[in-house]
Amino acid sequence: MCGIAGVMTRNGEGPDPLLLQRMLRAISHRGPDGSATLIRGNTGLVHLRLAIVDLRTGDQPLYGATGAALVANGEIYNDPELRRQMPQTQFNTRSDCEPAVFLAESDGLAFVDRLRGMYAIAIHDLKHESLILSRDIFGIKPLYYIQEDNLFLFASEPCALLATGLVARSVDPSLRAELLQLKFTSGRKTIFPGIYRVLPGETLVVKNGRIVDRRRKAALPEGGPKWISHREALRQIEQVLLDSVAAHLRSDVPYGLFLSGGVDSSALLALMRRATGQRIQALTVGWDDARATDESYEAIRLAGVMGADCHRLVMSESDFWNFAPRIAAAIDDPTADAAVLPSWMLGRAAAGSLKVTLCGEGADELFGGYSRYRKRRVPWRWFTRPPRNKGLFEGSESLRGWHDGMQAAENSVASQRSEVQRAQEVDISEWLPNDLLIKLDRTLMVHGVEGRTPFLDPIVADFAFSLPDTEKTGLRFGKRLLRDWLAGAFPEAGAYARKKGFKPPVGLWMARRDAILAELVANQAGIQEILPRERVQQVFRQSATKPQPAWSILFYALWHNHHILGHPSEGDIGDVLRSK
Repeated sequence: MCGIAGVMTRNGEGPDPLLLQRMLRAISHRGPDGSATLIRGNTGLVHLRLAIVDLRTGDQPLYGATGAALVANGEIYNDPELRRQMPQTQFNTRSDCEPAVFLAESDGLAFVDRLRGMYAIAIHDLKHESLILSRDIFGIKPLYYIQEDNLFLFASEPCALLATGLVARSVDPSLRAELLQLKFTSGRKTIFPGIYRVLPGETLVVKNGRIVDRRRKAALPEGGPKWISHREALRQIEQVLLDSVAAHLRSDVPYGLFLSGGVDSSALLALMRRATGQRIQALTVGWDDARATDESYEAIRLAGVMGADCHRLVMSESDFWNFAPRIAAAIDDPTADAAVLPSWMLGRAAAGSLKVTLCGEGADELFGGYSRYRKRRVPWRWFTRPPRNKGLFEGSESLRGWHDGMQAAENSVASQRSEVQRAQEVDISEWLPNDLLIKLDRTLMVHGVEGRTPFLDPIVADFAFSLPDTEKTGLRFGKRLLRDWLAGAFPEAGAYARKKGFKPPVGLWMARRDAILAELVANQAGIQEILPRERVQQVFRQSATKPQPAWSILFYALWHNHHILGHPSEGDIGDVLRSK
């Protein structure tokens, strides 16, 4: 797990080393274990290393037989299998990313078809004088780029591209509206005009500073649901999940688990124990507010049953007030999901003891966990509204026109999908990479911790997405097959207990200082552009019962203050929002 960046010039001259250094410094948190810069011809590559596999010889760039140079951010889980399939190749390291550079030389752009993992890869192809960028099919690892008149630049985070000074620190109004209405932004464009995402599963070819080819590998299998008996599905899910967890546990450093007490992390706990036979290290987070729902004690109970060591971290109202500015600063590609708060706290707690942690992202999307999937089944879909057809700030003139991105995603779904699959596919293409996985990447990597997601595996996806709708959603619960498997494999987990949720009580915390927060937020330049003072005050007065709108504008105010105005993020919310 690492950070990468690079430059290709259009005029053939070598890239400015100072430009590369600015990008390197901006994402230095992603690579506490070392850094390297390579300049060849009109191309420069930067790599920052978080050492996970091959601690001794795994420094990058990695080189192929014909001189191709690779820098990567990620893990290739089928590295052992790839090496066995390439007996004539003379490898120089044990790095899990090394086979990719040889495959790119032999297979061209089809090299990605053989990779199983999470990755953002950049390869300088010396033979063809081109730059290849590729991102894993789920978008677990981030990759961004800008294309100027004379330069092409890429990086793991937008903050590295902003640090070059080549793009303005400004906001696209349509993407701002989407963020505040929806909690995240969709599609290729980012909220920063001129900065774009490499899409999940996409591979770009750049020559002379210009994109000359794009290809995209699908994350999901074609077609609609396929019939399978419940008994056979239960047999296969265990095989599929055990295989994925075992692959995701390949590491030369200590690993653990973020345990929430819900179905997904409980399933991972049981699978990790089966795969390793060892005592698992786990972290959970709870709240110091008695009125808040808190599953951390359930997580500790389950850990005890499974023979795991689980440390309970407590997030307090004081933590919220003190750390929210730093958390907003870490989320440069913004998502107003309040789950960034406990995720950042868990990353901070893991730093120093765990470099790798397994996480449950993707289970809901692939196995059908959300109520919006259940509502897509006949007859419910005739009586319910489509998902995300109403924003958080309906009626705000300055926040109109936010539907286009999600509408485009919905229109792109193949007609042979079931209605449940259609909702799943939209979530997997937009909500998952642009909200949940951004949250996971930034909140952990800022602390030098790698998050791995065994549910987001191509073998798991091929199995889960093709299941009949009835194996995903029942009358009252989603993830029917996963719950049924968990009920047999780990009955103490209460597979059909109602989940309380993994959200901090931000509404209660904000409500106690609603007048102060309303005044601070209403005075921010970024907020004054979009909401009148009276609306801001109303939102914070309602924060106890309607927390998301209040958190969205507080997060945006903190984010805008740092990423657009350039103010420091040190200090509590009051200190930061009073700074000029």
